[in-house]
Amino acid sequence: MEIFYYMVFGGLAAVVAALELSKSNKDRVNTSSAFNSFKNNYLLVYSLMMAGDWLQGPYVYYLYSTYGFGKGEIGQLFIAGFGSSMLFGTIVGSLADKQGRKRACVTYCITYILSCITKHSPQYKVLMVGRILGGIATSLLFSAFESWLVAEHFKRGFDQQWLSVTFSKAIFLGNGLVAIISGLFGNYLVDSLNLGPVSPFDAAAIFLAIGMAVILSSWSENYGDPSESKDLLTQFKGAAVAIASDEKIALLGAIQSLFEGSMYTFVFLWTPALSPNDEDIPHGFIFATFMLASMLGSSIASRLLARNSVRVESYMQIVFVISSASLLLPILTNFFIPLDPKRKGGSISFAGCLQLLGFCSFESCVGLFWPSIMKMRSQYIPEEARSTIMNFFRIPLNIFVCIVLYNVNAFPITVMFGMCSIFLFVASILQRRLAAIGEKPKTEDWAMMKEKNSEAEPLNDA
Repeated sequence: MEIFYYMVFGGLAAVVAALELSKSNKDRVNTSSAFNSFKNNYLLVYSLMMAGDWLQGPYVYYLYSTYGFGKGEIGQLFIAGFGSSMLFGTIVGSLADKQGRKRACVTYCITYILSCITKHSPQYKVLMVGRILGGIATSLLFSAFESWLVAEHFKRGFDQQWLSVTFSKAIFLGNGLVAIISGLFGNYLVDSLNLGPVSPFDAAAIFLAIGMAVILSSWSENYGDPSESKDLLTQFKGAAVAIASDEKIALLGAIQSLFEGSMYTFVFLWTPALSPNDEDIPHGFIFATFMLASMLGSSIASRLLARNSVRVESYMQIVFVISSASLLLPILTNFFIPLDPKRKGGSISFAGCLQLLGFCSFESCVGLFWPSIMKMRSQYIPEEARSTIMNFFRIPLNIFVCIVLYNVNAFPITVMFGMCSIFLFVASILQRRLAAIGEKPKTEDWAMMKEKNSEAEPLNDA
């Protein structure tokens, strides 16, 4: 069955190469040299940031296990990371809007570097501090950089459609090519050079430091709402009002939470799904295959986003339906191809091969999702509180992931996949609703809400 892995990887690589090389003028957006320089600078920084993140991922669990911690203790460390992202995410998001997005991006680099340094200690308390720092850094990674990009893009007067070019390229590189290279580089450090499981974290810290130097030397600062001096609570309330008063923002938040919750659950489930009887599977090679599938999705997204005739709200309905069907495969294969309880070890089974193809389809949907959700966020989320609202969206996601992590052994794997499939189908229904109301004007924009709040404050004081 080993040839199967190479066939899937080779097939995906060929399709991605064909898509990239066959792009016509319809699939490309004509841009200016000033924009290209701006885009390339951002892509360099984003790739370095993602390299710092991807280098760590495959070795976190392994490092903790080499320090002698059991499954329960390691689970608590992971829960601490997602929990800190949930608790501190909205706070750091509000601070990014208030104190500056560039400053928040630099804070991400410093926080994540400190988290990497804690990995040198085998002390549980020190590692817990590292996980908390890592959770804060994750909140900044998925809000501050995008918020800075969108604000700076429009501040420089670039066309709105050009933003989708940066989004699709960022996902193609940062979540695809960089992920593959980082995985191979981490494997080279640990296995080939025998530098130990902490070496990828040291390499990650170096990439983060380089990225921080580029940010400090070439980025300008931008803010959320600089018109008045707001305290953190006021900024927090304003973001909550924006979500509650605009159905499009609320729908977007629900869609994002449902999809990302299913995606993070999938991260924990794909290994036991492909090796239910302890089959010997090449985890690193499969991970690289998933990332290649994600590159395929982002390549398709770049073509779709380049065409004004195609609405992102429309095609994402189909993406969510396909992703829902993809995660139904483990349930179907378990029903039609029962497991042989006597079979232990060996190569991947026929059912596993079918599931791997389904998982690659899901990862392609992930590659389509990221640039598309970024595009929709740039359209619907008010600039004044972009980072705050984006971190609001991550609260239900982090709660869900913490619950899944805590109960990962409580339910059969088919139940977990079924739950994710239902969530993704619900996301498609919500996306249909968003497509229906997306072209309607906002019921109350951010400026109107600020005006109402300012009128109400004197009454409250009286």
